[in-house]
Amino acid sequence: MKIDKILTEIDEMGDAHAGSSAETPIREDAFDLSNIEKVALIKDDVKKMMETLGLDLTDDSLKGTPQRVAKMFVNEIFSGLDPANKPKASTFENKYKYGEMLVEKNITVYSTCEHHLLPIVGKAHVAYISKGRVIGLSKMNRIVDYFAKRPQVQERMTMQIVQELQRALGTPDVACVIDAKHLCVNSRGIRDIESSTVTSEFGGAFKNLEVKREFLDYIKLDTSFS
Repeated sequence: MKIDKILTEIDEMGDAHAGSSAETPIREDAFDLSNIEKVALIKDDVKKMMETLGLDLTDDSLKGTPQRVAKMFVNEIFSGLDPANKPKASTFENKYKYGEMLVEKNITVYSTCEHHLLPIVGKAHVAYISKGRVIGLSKMNRIVDYFAKRPQVQERMTMQIVQELQRALGTPDVACVIDAKHLCVNSRGIRDIESSTVTSEFGGAFKNLEVKREFLDYIKLDTSFS
């Protein structure tokens, strides 16, 4: 049967980081329902899943779980699916004529693997070279967080961050490196708790070996202030 073939292909894919494009696959009707309606529907689905697993939802510890999970999905960990939550990437004229690269490193990444819906936790390092515009430092963190707050593939997330900053700054000279742990690898399957995944995207001048090396050297700097 066709469904058996599809399930077999999914199972064989395993932990492969397959992705269709740099765009998150979202249906055209993704925002026809309000967040309140989505929470209500997801609550029922989570309840059914828990009951199927044999859990007693009359227990005081469990009875609120479907509602909590639904609200978390819609309002928190998958809030980056909604374009209304996209941070406004305000830029400003580079009046002080700063012409070297600017690096924002160790940006915390909390995302979710779209293959198993398990956490991805790590750090992003982002850099750009101004072509006349600069962006507020916190906006770089917010852009990373926005694209992290959705079911993700790390490769896609890295590309999305770079492409968004390129659009905002009007320059191809943007780079991003992400180093993250995937709990779908660390807590299940191979259960390798030590491994992490590193992805990178280098645009414009960052494709130059010397510029790329300078960026990577900045990442290595010890900036612990404790």
